Amino acid sequence: MAHSLMTTYAPLPISFAKGEGVYLWDTTGKQYLDAVAGVAVCGLGHAHPVIAEAIAEQARTLVHTSNLYRIEHQEALSERLCALSGLDNVFFSNSGAEANEAAIKLARLYGKQRGIERPNIIVACGSFHGRTLATLSATGNRKVQAGFSPLVDGFVRVNFNDIAAIKTAADTNSDIVAILVEPVQGEGGVQIPDADYLQQLREICDANNYLLMLDEIQTGMGRTGEWFAFQHTNIKPDVMTLAKALGNGVPIGACLAGGKAASIFTPGTHGSTFGGNPLATRAALTVIDVLSQENIIDHVKTIGEYFLTALTQKLAHLSTVNVIRGKGLMIGIELDYECTHFVAAAAEQGVLINVTAGNTIRLLPPLIINQAQADEVINTVTDLIQQQTG
Repeated sequence: MAHSLMTTYAPLPISFAKGEGVYLWDTTGKQYLDAVAGVAVCGLGHAHPVIAEAIAEQARTLVHTSNLYRIEHQEALSERLCALSGLDNVFFSNSGAEANEAAIKLARLYGKQRGIERPNIIVACGSFHGRTLATLSATGNRKVQAGFSPLVDGFVRVNFNDIAAIKTAADTNSDIVAILVEPVQGEGGVQIPDADYLQQLREICDANNYLLMLDEIQTGMGRTGEWFAFQHTNIKPDVMTLAKALGNGVPIGACLAGGKAASIFTPGTHGSTFGGNPLATRAALTVIDVLSQENIIDHVKTIGEYFLTALTQKLAHLSTVNVIRGKGLMIGIELDYECTHFVAAAAEQGVLINVTAGNTIRLLPPLIINQAQADEVINTVTDLIQQQTG
């Protein structure tokens, strides 16, 4: 069927008509178990009744006023996020890319205030920070950057999980003002760094007066078994970005700052027409309420371990399986062959999965998934791999 959409996507020939919990139904009535969750967005599943009611009530009351005026839900959400993270203040945007744009601007302004004329930010190979011009320049993926040069300069690229490379960059570049990394690289194939990686980054930043900026757009809001992935360690970032699961499908992003980073932005230095409007912030407040009241983050720890254990038991003996990685409900099965064809094959069997980095099956199910539903995902994926292996 012809349509007028730009060809920026190559979607599967499936269109969904409704969702409930971990399930979606297409326009023919076929049911799917969603182990992608809108790419880690619908952490509380589809059409969550409490969130749906909050959105509907807010839509009937007030959707938008702009940031020319105070927005009470925005102020309340900032208080909740700061209390959960230990950071000091928040700028609200509409997406993860916008949140990272805010972080990049904040770091540059921080550098300028220190007298650094051309501030540089250390970023990691294999990272993904967005598709705006600055965030794709920060992204460590040549495929994403192809065709868009000249890219934005001011980024120093090092290998992920390579502290020595960061120390070398710090020793050889006096213009560095910040380090920007994902605690777990999602698009890069669910790459989990060494346990002391963030601690060492914190120490480098403290020693050099850099900002430590963590992109928690995919890892935040309970995905890894803590509210934020940095909470698996004893450190705290200066800047943290959120989006995806923050609104459970309603577009919202956030750039949080603390300590010396909290006073960098002043009126006129950054802004957003829609950022933090009453509808989006009401949705996000309700997400936090549900995550808290239903003890969902504790559940993520338990069910995430169940996934890893079961997948390892079923697949570890296969020579084609390079490694199985996981943190909470952020799971990657790296194979020694290209496996993008598994996406359509799993969908035929009623399970939605994702493949990233070409050879890694990425599972990002809703945080509310139960053990029986987990078994369905595990069995579908392991059967596909075993059949391919022969």
